[in-house]
Amino acid sequence: MAGFAVEDLLIKTVARSLPVGQILIIFGTLGAIAFAILARARGERVLHPAALSRSVAFRAVFEVTGRLFYTLAIALTPLASASAILQATPLVVVAGSALFLGERVGWRRWTAVAFGFAGVLVILRPGLEGFSALSLLAVTGLIGFAGRDLLTRAAPPVLGSLTLGVYGFAAIVPAGVLCLAWTGGARVPDAATAGILAAAVAVGVGAYFALTLAMRTGEVSAVTPFRYTRLVFALILAVVFLHERPDGWTLCGAAMIVASGLYTLARANRRSRVPANR
Repeated sequence: MAGFAVEDLLIKTVARSLPVGQILIIFGTLGAIAFAILARARGERVLHPAALSRSVAFRAVFEVTGRLFYTLAIALTPLASASAILQATPLVVVAGSALFLGERVGWRRWTAVAFGFAGVLVILRPGLEGFSALSLLAVTGLIGFAGRDLLTRAAPPVLGSLTLGVYGFAAIVPAGVLCLAWTGGARVPDAATAGILAAAVAVGVGAYFALTLAMRTGEVSAVTPFRYTRLVFALILAVVFLHERPDGWTLCGAAMIVASGLYTLARANRRSRVPANR
């Protein structure tokens, strides 16, 4: 989670001098290459006929949506608020799993999901003086990431997690091309900017690999709560390096999102431990 927060900080830094479309092209290309190397090292088949399945195609669409709009949110809005909104992604996954995958979600978890969404509204403050329409970029990004996570469950089991990472990063490249064609203005990065972008890719790939390893070797119930530490790291980085000062509304909304997410996870773990005849 610390790696993902550092990745966001580096991308926000690079976005000051490079257009978002160009960042997506470079980030997607280098990320796909890195994941292909990792996948081959772990014995996963990178090119597989299952990649043409409908679930993988829709997963790529949501991956592009999440990456594009969250990158725009990082570039155009405070890092602290964008990161706080992103923490609602697991809540959207819970709601989506109930609506589209047929999973049972009790009223307590639905209440927690609603409380978390209320936290998002507290951060957005629609209709109030502090509202910024640009914050909706982060909301769209979280919907994209939630859809990606849901479709990851529906992806063919023969495709490994690293292979799915290759496809996800590769899908970002044409999206970056379209974005750059719309905005125009590709630039040749100087040595410092190129180095920061390369560092962002390296840190992002390392964070994804560490998370994958943690989820495979540790108990999911023990690993998942640590996802919310990303917000803590993001807030620290935003204050120290970007001199942001999150207001009370943002901090309150972030606390609501994290509390509802942890409660939802606790309820899910409790249900999984209850015997079937109960």
